[in-house]
Amino acid sequence: MYPRSYAHGSPHPGKIYTPISFFRFSTARLLQSSSSACCNEYVTIREYLLGRSFVPTNVTDTQDTAQKSARSEASKSTLPQPGRPVPSRAYPGALIVVEGTDGSGKSTQLYLLKRWLEIGGYRLHFTEWNSSPLVKSATRRGKQRRLLTPTTFSLLHAADFADRCERQIMPLLQGDYLVLADRYIYTAFARDAARGCPARWLRNLYRFAPIPDITFYFRAPLDVAVNRIISGRPKLKYYEAGMDLGLSYDRTESFRLFQSRILDEYDKMVDSDNFVVLDGTIPVNKLQKQMRDIVASKIDLKRFAPRVAEAE
Repeated sequence: MYPRSYAHGSPHPGKIYTPISFFRFSTARLLQSSSSACCNEYVTIREYLLGRSFVPTNVTDTQDTAQKSARSEASKSTLPQPGRPVPSRAYPGALIVVEGTDGSGKSTQLYLLKRWLEIGGYRLHFTEWNSSPLVKSATRRGKQRRLLTPTTFSLLHAADFADRCERQIMPLLQGDYLVLADRYIYTAFARDAARGCPARWLRNLYRFAPIPDITFYFRAPLDVAVNRIISGRPKLKYYEAGMDLGLSYDRTESFRLFQSRILDEYDKMVDSDNFVVLDGTIPVNKLQKQMRDIVASKIDLKRFAPRVAEAE
């Protein structure tokens, strides 16, 4: 009823085989193969039937190779990995980053540092989180319609950062500039992890990011930071308050719970990512002096000073 000539792989090319008889022959041919292929190896049925010779593959060896490959890929990451040396840089500039929960005082301190450096004539560039014009409109529409899931929110921020990194951060670092960043990838590691995104997935997502020369972590007690935000804003925004997580029907309480999660995630990164921890509760002028002293001790600011024309 189903006559067909299977020219390839049959012992007698041109002979008529039914699908059932061909299946029996194919199965026997597979079982009689002198060597077996690993389940992870890509092989077509035609190659089996034509008697392709295979190299025996041990499953354990395959797993070991995959693990070694994964380890080698991780070692290429530009981000600090626990237990591994920090990769060398390939640019002459320097990157200073501030991190911390909302209300920790980081933006104020970075602005003061920026003004101090600008007055001194140093070559610098300022960038802030979620500021790429390429992504901002999409993020705004998603927030307005409340369509953002933790994953889509994370990917939008990653796209925003990738655009700024490619167009601003890396070109200026390669051009021997001092780059100041108000929030960096650690904001994503903290916020997105607090929303339930896997930490390993987030690290891999941002693995192209250059390592900061200094990462200031402004740490303020939860109540202090939350009160600073609430007292300065008439109403908390939906995603800002973490209302998408269903932590509480009250926005203020939801914001407090969400910030508590973020604070915990930041604290986990202090050692692994070499944060310079500063107390966000001390007076502004004293905190700024500490910040300037640390910058001067860790970065050779003379490299970014205005170039004086040589006397003729």
